[in-house]
Amino acid sequence: MRHLFVSVFSLSFLFFVNSASASETRPLEDLATMVATALSNNPELKASNARWEMFRSRIDQARALEDPMLMLKLQNWMVDEPFNSRVDPMTQRVIGISQQLPFWGKRDLRGEIASREAESYKWGVAERKLELVRMVKETWYRIYYVDRSLEIVDKNIKILDDFITLAETKYSVGQGVQQDVYKAQVERSRMLDMRITLEQQRKTLQANLNALLYRPADTPVAGIPDIEISPVSLSGKELKERASDNRPLIKGLEALIGKGDAGLKLARKENYPDFNLSFEYMQRDPIGEEQGNDMYSAGITFNLPVQRARRRAMVAEAESEKTMAAEELKALRNTIDSGVEDLLAQLDRRKKLVELYKTGIIPQAAQSLESAVIGYRVGKVDFLTLLDNRVTLFNYEREYQDSLAEYQMNRAQLEALVGGELP
Repeated sequence: MRHLFVSVFSLSFLFFVNSASASETRPLEDLATMVATALSNNPELKASNARWEMFRSRIDQARALEDPMLMLKLQNWMVDEPFNSRVDPMTQRVIGISQQLPFWGKRDLRGEIASREAESYKWGVAERKLELVRMVKETWYRIYYVDRSLEIVDKNIKILDDFITLAETKYSVGQGVQQDVYKAQVERSRMLDMRITLEQQRKTLQANLNALLYRPADTPVAGIPDIEISPVSLSGKELKERASDNRPLIKGLEALIGKGDAGLKLARKENYPDFNLSFEYMQRDPIGEEQGNDMYSAGITFNLPVQRARRRAMVAEAESEKTMAAEELKALRNTIDSGVEDLLAQLDRRKKLVELYKTGIIPQAAQSLESAVIGYRVGKVDFLTLLDNRVTLFNYEREYQDSLAEYQMNRAQLEALVGGELP
């Protein structure tokens, strides 16, 4: 009976001792450092930034004039004397220059189109940063949940070891049945199976996090510190206003609407001609009494914008591009509005669950298990009831950690949705 008393005492001790003692001595990671590393190293983010720089370089190209054309020619030379410039007084050596000039306002509009397009890519870079931060945080909190689940599993394996010792002790003194021992051993094996699965999940999440940080996939990720609920202090209306002011994707679509406006104006300007200014200087040699005075010519040419069908199609294309961006913006605002309400509801649910598990369910389940242990010791509770109480507490402890992690993940999703960190 002395062994029986020792087993029960060790079980009670396990219920109240913080099982995280191992985590206190292990090195801990820092989320802010992880996020900063991802923003500095992630190749997809660097590619998005390079794309923006590429489109920004097109602005000056769009506003620039075409290169002038230099002309050199021999004019009115005789075929029978191809190298003699003194046969005919109209034989000339000609040098000329011409410049294409678009109709007034077209260059500025082309520059505005390129500028608006570059601006949309700039906001695309900011949007990609938001997504990257969200992904890092979500992976971080998933690792947190797996780590805490592993701690809970390890704690329960120790409890089951004590259950096995307790059952064997009772069986050895004729107060229990061997089937109780087998049940405890099967349950312990199930915990080991769960541990193997969690270890695999941890390795997968570690590889995913390392990919986001652009470092070798097998780089170890140390322990994740304990987390607490970080309540959202803003109302749904304030969050939607924040998204309208801060969300990069909204600003990017607004830039595309501006691009569509400029494109529509440019398409309408195509109904006006472009001009070509030219100047030529003609040098002549004297022939006999003919002095061979030099000559010049200047001119202007322009296209005739008579292809109306093509220009109407250009206007229709620009109008469709503007409409597409405007409707996408409406859809995005609608998505943000519904997303804010949904995430606030999820956050509220998770917050309430965390409080319920922490202050009510888990302490009550722990007391129920302790009572079942005492009852089993004196023969008032069967072993199946003891295991059931242990499984109930185990599940609630995991659900508590799951709610903590899910709350923080939902908060990270809300930050990405409204365009930045929340106070």
